[in-house]
Amino acid sequence: MNSSLPIVAPSILAANFAQLGEQIKSCLQAGSTWIHCDVMDGHFVPNISYGPTIVEIAARVEGAFADVHLMIEAPDQYIDTFAEADAKVLTVHQEACPHLHRTIQHIKKHDIAAGVAINPATPVESLLPVLNNIDLLLIMSVNPGFGGQRFIKETYKKIQKAVQLRRQNNANFLIEVDGGVGPDNIQQLAKTGVDVFVAGSSIFKADNIAEQIELLTQKAKKGTLKQV
Repeated sequence: MNSSLPIVAPSILAANFAQLGEQIKSCLQAGSTWIHCDVMDGHFVPNISYGPTIVEIAARVEGAFADVHLMIEAPDQYIDTFAEADAKVLTVHQEACPHLHRTIQHIKKHDIAAGVAINPATPVESLLPVLNNIDLLLIMSVNPGFGGQRFIKETYKKIQKAVQLRRQNNANFLIEVDGGVGPDNIQQLAKTGVDVFVAGSSIFKADNIAEQIELLTQKAKKGTLKQV
């Protein structure tokens, strides 16, 4: 978790899987070492994506830092499997974990950074009991399950609340946003306090992946500078 901020994390959900290795290498060459892997089970969210095999393929590309987001029911049953697939960050949903402390501990037993995600309708305050135990807070800025959705503007208030709670509790987790992130809003998101920006369609549907990542990174840096 020692990457320099801000971090642009391309989501391979939007990638061309026939050229997955090549596209990940393009991301790495452009400076995006975090590769975001959205795992969906068709139960917690209304779609199915891929499993640990694809995560392992992404993670084993030299230089890749696998940022794995489990949008699944009963994630505790699969933590060991995704740890073996070489996940570097493993994020579970608060809504899917009745014993969240235990789930976080399970992740950390593998020496993996532990993240917790919240859906758009879940308040940041619901994570107060675990804020000092997590390494990453993932705020969903769309309803999870499908790529290419429009950004929910109320997310800015949740980011502000997360920044406030992080400061008040002397916590040091990174704030990540996933959903509808692109050139039009990434600078404002950085200014609001986001550290990690998940972008799928806006990267992999672009004419040039590397140039798009460079554009997003520069805009995010401008927003970060305005916080100083």
